[in-house]
Amino acid sequence: METNITIDIEDDTFENEVLKSQVPVLVDFWAPWCGPCIMAAPVLQKIAEQYKGRLKVCKLDVDQARQTAIEHSIMSIPTLNIFKDGQVVDQIVGVTPRYESDLKKKIEPLLE
Repeated sequence: METNITIDIEDDTFENEVLKSQVPVLVDFWAPWCGPCIMAAPVLQKIAEQYKGRLKVCKLDVDQARQTAIEHSIMSIPTLNIFKDGQVVDQIVGVTPRYESDLKKKIEPLLE
């Protein structure tokens, strides 16, 4: 049975899970009705497993956590923000043709 190791976050858990994290955090701003978001989910799950302990992967449903989405100027989904030490250090909007390798290129330098 596959366990879900991505972390679902909301407005009230965002600060603790993301901004105060000791490791870099990849935040997936998504919604259940968004086709590309659903397509991206297995890739994010794989990334979460591969970098477990060194990177946190969080999912924020923009319909449930509107305040946080607004604060981070999320205009389209899926948008991935990569946080390190409480700051956004990179962003990926949409799903690219080589999504997994594109994500890894942005994540790996942060883990050194």
